[in-house]
Amino acid sequence: MIRYIKGILTEADDQGIVLENNGIGFYIFVPAAMFAGSLPMGEEIRIYTYLNVKEDDMQLYGFLTRDDLEVFRLLLGVSGVGPKAGLGILSALSADELRFAVLSDDAAAIAKAPGIGKKTAQKLILELKDKLDLEEAFEQKLSHQAESELPRMEDDGRREAVQALTALGYSSTDALRAVKQVEGAEQMDVETLLKAALKKMV
Repeated sequence: MIRYIKGILTEADDQGIVLENNGIGFYIFVPAAMFAGSLPMGEEIRIYTYLNVKEDDMQLYGFLTRDDLEVFRLLLGVSGVGPKAGLGILSALSADELRFAVLSDDAAAIAKAPGIGKKTAQKLILELKDKLDLEEAFEQKLSHQAESELPRMEDDGRREAVQALTALGYSSTDALRAVKQVEGAEQMDVETLLKAALKKMV
């Protein structure tokens, strides 16, 4: 229902954050790992969300990436794993670490998550193993490593150009490599940089 919320980060506590969008403050439960990255208080961020509807309450769970959200949805498909347990797992393990733990039958790693015993971890592996692919897991990990190398400077257009290339279907790794190969990229506007980077993709 609510795919993502883009707004100003106004508050944070030990369970979640408040994003203000058009005068409305949305409280969103987030993984503990998000706080380790020092969220930019007072700045605009985008959070990918899952709306959990209960008889007497509606709760939003949020993640910094679409991939984390998809993994969270996978976890909710496991019998006995609810939103809070899923959030706990993604607080203890990144999406990449969880995929590899499932594919390598590492129940001990999953059981480190709060509220997850070894029996639940083994059930999770059993139910998710057929839904994951080792080659795809490696590709996702490489893609995330490439994204982490993205320039931190928002005003030079490089990050936007990489995101535009990935939207066109190129992998993050190839997109980042192409943008890095463009000379004088820092001084270019996004459109010029994108055209130059596309030539490098040929």
